[in-house]
Amino acid sequence: MKIVIPGGIGQVGTVLKRALSAAGHDVVVLSRRPRQPDDVHWDGTTLGPWAGEIDGSDVVVNLAGRSVNCRYTPANLREMMDSRVHSARVVGEAIAVAARPPRVWLQMSTATVYAHRFDAPNDEATGVIGGTEPDAPGYWAYSVDIAKAWEREQETAGTPHTRKVALRAAMVMSPDRGGVFDVLLRLARLGLGGPVAGGAQYVSWIHDHDFVRAVEFLVARDDIAGPVNLAAPAPLPHRDFMRALRTAWGVPVGLPATRWMAEAGAFVLRSDTELLLKSRRVVPGRLLDAGFTFGHPDWPTAADDLVRRLRSRGVR
Repeated sequence: MKIVIPGGIGQVGTVLKRALSAAGHDVVVLSRRPRQPDDVHWDGTTLGPWAGEIDGSDVVVNLAGRSVNCRYTPANLREMMDSRVHSARVVGEAIAVAARPPRVWLQMSTATVYAHRFDAPNDEATGVIGGTEPDAPGYWAYSVDIAKAWEREQETAGTPHTRKVALRAAMVMSPDRGGVFDVLLRLARLGLGGPVAGGAQYVSWIHDHDFVRAVEFLVARDDIAGPVNLAAPAPLPHRDFMRALRTAWGVPVGLPATRWMAEAGAFVLRSDTELLLKSRRVVPGRLLDAGFTFGHPDWPTAADDLVRRLRSRGVR
């Protein structure tokens, strides 16, 4: 198959291209800043010659959007919104004008669309969409607005011959440099991998191999459309998540951090505490109902596998 990945130069795109190329597919990455000779330039906003890559392709997996690993200033939040909405819109336009449109369009979304909650898990059928939680900072609602606008752009696109799936993805864990697993493991190795603000908030995640397998599963299943949660079936509290990560690496203790310490650390790292403090208790209802089986359903064994792969590359 020919698979086009707009915004495919980040961590998730790298994971996906590597696996799909190894499986024998023709993978084309669209990027504002092409890195490889076969990457194709686009601006993520306007139609151009790049649209010819989509015409005649089999699958589009749109991952484009500004990284959320930044300070949530008004300017950065607006850029996060615009980069997602504009790229989804122009991908829809390219599919709409294609003489031979792809049969499926997988659009990246986010598990952040669900409410900050502790009481029950969020699946696609019964999950609570966030934005009005009384115990969450007001600006967190804008992240939910971004997710809703992102999905709405795909949903309303005029692409009648292309099935559309919104990937409400949790954090994708891979041993690649610069990914979320790399950051969290670095904290654990420094002895800073303890619970943050008590550690009761839930962490949703998915192993990189399961993310790729879920994408392949959704491409093959012509009966699945709309939002799908890409998350392992066992989200767990942050304190347990970090304990399992420390155990996998062999770090006996991790210093805890209060909320204000997390705020200070996030400021230094030019990131935002929403990524640590929001309780994302998300489960993959539709994937499980459709018969998808996870290779790494629980975090302790997933963390063991990721550490093993990292150490096989000579990291000690």
